[in-house]
Amino acid sequence: MPHTAPIAQSTPAKAFERLLEVLNTLRIECPWDRKQTMESLRHLTIEETYELADAILDKNLNEVKKELGDLMMHLVFYARIAEENNDFNIVDVLNGVCDKLISRHPHIYGDVKVTDEEDVKRNWEQLKLKEGNQSVLEGVPQSLPALVKAYRIQDKARGVGFDWEDKKQVWEKVEEELQEFKNELDITKGTTIDQQKAEGEFGDLLFSLINYARFLGINPENALEKTNKKFITRFNHLENRAKTLSKNLEDMTLEEMDVYWNEAKRL
Repeated sequence: MPHTAPIAQSTPAKAFERLLEVLNTLRIECPWDRKQTMESLRHLTIEETYELADAILDKNLNEVKKELGDLMMHLVFYARIAEENNDFNIVDVLNGVCDKLISRHPHIYGDVKVTDEEDVKRNWEQLKLKEGNQSVLEGVPQSLPALVKAYRIQDKARGVGFDWEDKKQVWEKVEEELQEFKNELDITKGTTIDQQKAEGEFGDLLFSLINYARFLGINPENALEKTNKKFITRFNHLENRAKTLSKNLEDMTLEEMDVYWNEAKRL
């Protein structure tokens, strides 16, 4: 006999209870849901997170809403699996994050005084160290993409005062790293490049550019992804124009392709 589906609710608490009820039913009754483990859900959760990130960059609020729901379902699913193993439950999860937020906002729930968001961030990092973290950088996940990780490392170091004083110094560092990269290429000009040294210098250059972006208030991950999307749009236009001419891109000259690339830029 089919279950009666719980109806939509009008308050956050009741809507969350509805999600719990639906998920618990699926965990018992659905063969696919019964089979899932934390490990099997992990890659799906990562995929959902990236889909949410795409929707945010595309400013597609309807998709943002849907992807938030998918992620919420995953979080509840993990808690349900943990409860079955007597590890913890969704109540522990929710109370835990509330307790953490309260303890790390003593300027709201205590008598600590702050003047701006930088004070808040410094207090946050200091409190994490008091809670047992061995390093300010301990909270940066090892599996983060390198560009995002670099930004987070720099931001966390800034939270305890380890930072440049102004953006002019940061740009000078960019120029210094660029020159060191160029010098490495000049040394090997006409011979085989020392790949390891060149890669190291290039990594230093990227790290310094990310640092400069941070000083300007630019999120480098968002900036690069927007450029990726722009390139894809323009390249797709180039491909479509080639098709209308019954041509293959590999048969066209760069000069011919530039015509349609510039056309895409104008559009």
